[in-house]
Amino acid sequence: MQPKSSAHYQREYRKRLREQGFVKKEVWVLPENARQLAIYEQELRQSAKLRASNELKYVKGANRMTDIMAPWTTMALYEALPASNLFSLGRAEVELIDGVSQALHIVMNEYGDLPIFVTVSGEQILVESLLWSVKEVKDVAVFNEAILRTHKFFPLSTISLDKIDGDDCYHMFGALSSTSSLQNIVFEMEILASNVIQATEAYAEFLLADD
Repeated sequence: MQPKSSAHYQREYRKRLREQGFVKKEVWVLPENARQLAIYEQELRQSAKLRASNELKYVKGANRMTDIMAPWTTMALYEALPASNLFSLGRAEVELIDGVSQALHIVMNEYGDLPIFVTVSGEQILVESLLWSVKEVKDVAVFNEAILRTHKFFPLSTISLDKIDGDDCYHMFGALSSTSSLQNIVFEMEILASNVIQATEAYAEFLLADD
């Protein structure tokens, strides 16, 4: 099946936010404050009751949320994620992909069912998602320069160019230590999903019209 571009998930994401009663507000901040803004945005989408629940959970250090941990394995992370609010409340789903190297397939329900992939390798956890293929870009050289000059505006995420089934594709990814807390890993997933949606909007002028 042909992978869907991030533009598809952006449309679904906006649709679901509108259905939940959210409104879009444009905000201008300095680049160094982008991460803090992303944190505030996530908090403001939660009800007061849920925020209180999260705070209590993190203070207690439940389910390995705040403790300094031994390195995660893919299987250990797969077993731990369902306990976090992101998954227990149905905002995301996780599937274990078995093979030579195990990986986690995460469906971010709140972000139009955007798929992201998580792999644990040695001292690093990689969280990534497909943006679009090179074939969807009007002028690759111009677009690549734009990315190099602006990708820092997406906190905790970087854009790379990788091969998928022989096609060059742009990915967005974030990396953490394999000893990161579950709280930080889940936060990385949400930030990446948010950044994919925002990047799709920010770079729309460089892309061919989506049929």
